[in-house]
Amino acid sequence: MTTAKRGSVAKAERREQILRSARDVFAKRGYHQVTIDEIVLDAGVARGTFYLYFDDKRAVFSELIDRFALQITQAIMRIITDDAERPVSEQVLENIRAILRTCLAERAMTKILLTDAAGVDSAFDRKLSTFYDAVVQLLTESLKDGQALGIVADGEPRVLAYLTIGALKELLYQAVTLGFAEETAEVLTQQMYGFLSRGYLQSAAPKAPSLLPARPAKKKTKRRG
Repeated sequence: MTTAKRGSVAKAERREQILRSARDVFAKRGYHQVTIDEIVLDAGVARGTFYLYFDDKRAVFSELIDRFALQITQAIMRIITDDAERPVSEQVLENIRAILRTCLAERAMTKILLTDAAGVDSAFDRKLSTFYDAVVQLLTESLKDGQALGIVADGEPRVLAYLTIGALKELLYQAVTLGFAEETAEVLTQQMYGFLSRGYLQSAAPKAPSLLPARPAKKKTKRRG
């Protein structure tokens, strides 16, 4: 490897380190409370090094959100309603599973997206709105296709999309806040799918496993007398 190439690799690694440290610090303290000094201290770099890669705190925060939003949108696949080999129910499960796994694997970024991203400034709010609108539009189109085939109940597709995303966001927020392990993604997937199936999906919902331990059965006592 040439000296120039080694230098390029080192710069890329240093930039990634700053991003990782910023992610961790933002997740712990929140965007508005964090300073650049805290980020560089965690990253183990000089303040001047930070400015070689980012103009300010907002710039590094924006890149973290952009990357994570891309991960989520890439995880969501458009549901194909006329694929005989892949039933719609299976595709719905795959999408829920992909989103939950992505978010639980990136616990810090999920917390940042759900709690800190809104309200940074008006331009950032517009960026978030564009991201959520894209997700809503994708789900709305899939729901329209499902209604045409009779596998989604009647109702305004966009309203159903908002309800679905709202439920999923709250589930993710609680999962991250309560510290659910990444391995719970499958259980959460089945429960979310069961919830949707009892709502607007016209298909039988699989039995959803519980996250809570089963209660011991009460022993019957014989009555005297």
